[in-house]
Amino acid sequence: MSDATSAVPVCIAGTGSYLPEKVLTNADIEKIVDTTDEWIVTRTGIRERRIAAEGEFTSHMATHAAEKALAQAGIAAEDIQLIIVATITPDTLTPATACYVQQRLGAFGAVAFDISAACSGFLYSMKIAKRLISDGAFENALIIGAEKLSSFVNWEDRNTCVLFGDGAGAAVLKKAGPGDGEILATEMGTDGRQTHLLNIPGGGSACPITTENADQRLATLAMLGKEVFKHAVTRMKQSAEKVIERSNLTADDIALVVPHQANLRIIDAIADRLDIPAERVFTNLQKYGNTSAAAVAIALDEANRSGAIKKGEHVVLVVFGAGLTWAAAAIRW
Repeated sequence: MSDATSAVPVCIAGTGSYLPEKVLTNADIEKIVDTTDEWIVTRTGIRERRIAAEGEFTSHMATHAAEKALAQAGIAAEDIQLIIVATITPDTLTPATACYVQQRLGAFGAVAFDISAACSGFLYSMKIAKRLISDGAFENALIIGAEKLSSFVNWEDRNTCVLFGDGAGAAVLKKAGPGDGEILATEMGTDGRQTHLLNIPGGGSACPITTENADQRLATLAMLGKEVFKHAVTRMKQSAEKVIERSNLTADDIALVVPHQANLRIIDAIADRLDIPAERVFTNLQKYGNTSAAAVAIALDEANRSGAIKKGEHVVLVVFGAGLTWAAAAIRW
């Protein structure tokens, strides 16, 4: 699904991120399951990940990231009009985690809701917020990707527990003025025929957790990794190419690609297929693992604050997740 004509340009006014203090290294995981640092690094590129503290929830991390994004944007929480939280690990099934974030920020003038699009959620949120601002419904928006995946990992499954971590990233969107950047194009898609490839089978209405099945760990992530890999590379390449083309750009015009941080092999394959050299691809999964909806948001904030993105440069964000879902955005910074 691509953009229709937008009446008003929209820019990213600020970014923020938050990572819990606790670091879980591959050496730590070697003590939990039968695996090795070499095996994990060779197959994923991940060396460590962050784990939320006891009593630290998705809304706490989302709020910390949001505060940093608001501060950089120079916008007070009470002036934010829309809050979208992308998460598959909400504090509660209802109300939405965005409502807790609104409460913590004191942003009581904002409409707040969650979306569930797994690792694609932050860019889904970006497309929704961009359209609502451009159409005049809101002046600004706070979009957040936040996950406490450690609560939904089967720590006895060595194929999945090595992959995931906790964290949050945020961005403030607003109407673009003279001299501001612009979100040039967005793209998103879904293939519900592949829901079986990556899911949390238990905990919903289809399979409530009961005393009879509690020991089966049904409310944890399950994945068919090889199949996910193939779909991820194809869909991310296609969606990135679409936003580059619709922005009247070429691969040579892209200063930085910020991909979903799931697996270094996937990132390398995407860069190769887009003909983007490795030095123009931002990676931080070695530090944080896969933080689902938070991953591209955290990476964007780190790229922004480190100076990896400079004003006026073109950036492409591209993601893929359970659903299956995928999305991309081309941005003039």
